[in-house]
Amino acid sequence: MGVCVCIEAGGTKFICAYGNDPHNLRGRVRIETGTPATTMPQLLAYLHEVDAKHGVDAIGLACFGPLDLNKQSSSFGSITHTPKLSWKHFNIVQALQAEFAVPIGFDTDVNAAALGEQRWGAGAGLMNVLYMTIGTGIGMGAIVEGQLLHGAMHAEAGHMSVMQDTTQDGFAGVCPYHGNCLEGLASGPAMKERWQVHSALDLTADHVAWDLEASYLAQAVKNITLCLSPEKIVLGGGVMRQPVMLDKVRLATEKLLNGYIQNDACADWDKYIVAPAFLDDAGVVGALALALDVTQKIEVSV
Repeated sequence: MGVCVCIEAGGTKFICAYGNDPHNLRGRVRIETGTPATTMPQLLAYLHEVDAKHGVDAIGLACFGPLDLNKQSSSFGSITHTPKLSWKHFNIVQALQAEFAVPIGFDTDVNAAALGEQRWGAGAGLMNVLYMTIGTGIGMGAIVEGQLLHGAMHAEAGHMSVMQDTTQDGFAGVCPYHGNCLEGLASGPAMKERWQVHSALDLTADHVAWDLEASYLAQAVKNITLCLSPEKIVLGGGVMRQPVMLDKVRLATEKLLNGYIQNDACADWDKYIVAPAFLDDAGVVGALALALDVTQKIEVSV
């Protein structure tokens, strides 16, 4: 029996590992996200090395987007209108299939993280789990009744509108499409530009930035709670590494909902809004889930 290769293809780096156990992924490497011409040869070399040593049974690819996930589409497997122009319309699945005749599980990086956390992590045992990452961008993946939420496109909750009190925050936002949407106001780049720091984590825990950040994220959590009714919301990504953030988002969400939600899931905010169990590994563990699922589907169909 061979191994699954797990690829978290992010906007700044590709993280690769292999194995069949989410708690024992091996051979971890980091490949910088340059252009397809510079990144893909390194990725393929890694895959060939793993194949030569262990045999590759399947590949799980958790990729930055937006993506074409419609299997009936002629461009299925492509990265679509990304601001990373060299990757625009690049079909990353076809590039892998050209070298490896193995099943490939493919989804957004945040959908994969949601799947990994729901299967083995913070949402284990639950059928309705929401994962949101707050970092270079803001992305959302949702498991609804045990299935990843897909539709005409994958969820883009990072671009939802939020209320901005311009008397307290006059920042125009960094989103090139919407300006002051959630991602435009609350992503890592938004915090860097608003507060003129190298990284949001350079800000001290008592800085006013974190209360403002929590107010925007709480609006998103409130909207998602009312629309999708998850049993647990997992907040990950670089911005959430600031230890005060989880409690601030919990308190701000509770205040916004104002007692409207009365059910067991929200009875304890410490258990409803949580950190990912796999922390920064949520995406690569999710890639394993994608690989295992596509392998199992093929085995069942045979």
